[in-house]
Amino acid sequence: MNFYFNPWMWGAQMNNNMLTYLLIAMAVPLLAQIYLKSTFSKYKRERASSNLTGYAVARRILDANGLQHVQIQETQGKLTDHYDPRTKTVRLSPSIYHEPSVAAVSVAAHEVGHALQHAQDYGPLKLRTVLVPVVNVANRLGFFAIMLGIILEAFVIAEIGIIMIASLFIFQLITLPVEFNASNRALVALSDMNILYDQTEKRGARKVLTAAALTYVAALIVALMEMLRWMAILNSSRGRRR
Repeated sequence: MNFYFNPWMWGAQMNNNMLTYLLIAMAVPLLAQIYLKSTFSKYKRERASSNLTGYAVARRILDANGLQHVQIQETQGKLTDHYDPRTKTVRLSPSIYHEPSVAAVSVAAHEVGHALQHAQDYGPLKLRTVLVPVVNVANRLGFFAIMLGIILEAFVIAEIGIIMIASLFIFQLITLPVEFNASNRALVALSDMNILYDQTEKRGARKVLTAAALTYVAALIVALMEMLRWMAILNSSRGRRR
């Protein structure tokens, strides 16, 4: 059997790969967001039998764990809920802060889960917090390094850029255990403190938190596809040089 190098076929294959990576990077987060919004919308309409708002649930769990110093603030937007380790503040969006729905108490408990991680020096959270500024800088500079390396045909510079962009993939990989652990803490607290009474509510809470977790899985896949796409672009540029 004879083997030979056909640059046109090779180039077409690289273009197909790049298109595939781009389509996956676009489709996966869109599907994750659709599922999250659908799940959240469903359980936003279901009132928690405890009749506690997201704020009340967050405060109750924090106080039960000796975290009276952690603040809870309302923040604007939809599904903008987060925990800020710098100020030790749980920030809840209006629909979470004020409403006593299964969705609201689940999200509030999840964000408190991050506060519990912080208080207990949970390793992956500490590592993620340290990496945030590093990844932000590396991701921005990585793009310019890749473009500069390709334009100048200094492919070592482009390779360094890809390594810098790969830091985002590593960051998203570290984020997964942080988010899953916070959700597990939330479900345990909601059950042990009788905030959610019956199995139907508990299943609803699990579905809400699973849907939210899938957005982080989607972010990991997007980071991987972006890294592979730039690798394909770099390989295609090298092929044209030969």
